[in-house]
Amino acid sequence: MYAISLGDDGAELRPLETWHAEEFLAHLERGREFINRFVPFGEKATDVAGAREVLQRHADGRAADTSSLHGLWLDGRLVGGVLFLNFDAARGTCEAGCWLEPAGTGRGLVTRAMRVLIDWAFEERGMHRVEWIAAAGNEPSLNVARRLGMTRDGVLRQSYPHRGERHDMEIWSVLAPEWRTARHER
Repeated sequence: MYAISLGDDGAELRPLETWHAEEFLAHLERGREFINRFVPFGEKATDVAGAREVLQRHADGRAADTSSLHGLWLDGRLVGGVLFLNFDAARGTCEAGCWLEPAGTGRGLVTRAMRVLIDWAFEERGMHRVEWIAAAGNEPSLNVARRLGMTRDGVLRQSYPHRGERHDMEIWSVLAPEWRTARHER
């Protein structure tokens, strides 16, 4: 399908599809506790059928033009991914997100991959606003929003219950004109 190089370190952005279920499950097992600290991504995928179900749900979202899922491979091994949620082409808005196992952290993979996806959203799909929503305690995720040049729009106080705790959720965004200006300055 496609494999987009994210640099000279062997990192690639590729489709993450239902036929990757076994590889996706192995990745989740390696990083489940780390991945699920702030979000329940893949939490119910505890066997191949469950992993396939998660991937199929996102494949259905892509077919409906409401979401998409993309894997991050490092030296041929799946270590995480990026996604669009709530993709609404008619309104010109979408939410972006990510997840990583520990082996993929500290390398800028998410930032590099999100630059590719955000460019696509603005330039190919005509989006006007891309949002990033993360728990206030999830500093690595908030740092991605900062590195992408997003603006902190606000905080939804104690709005997200996860693992017995109510998390404040920060909303960050970047608008198409801001993205284009920043891209030309890079």
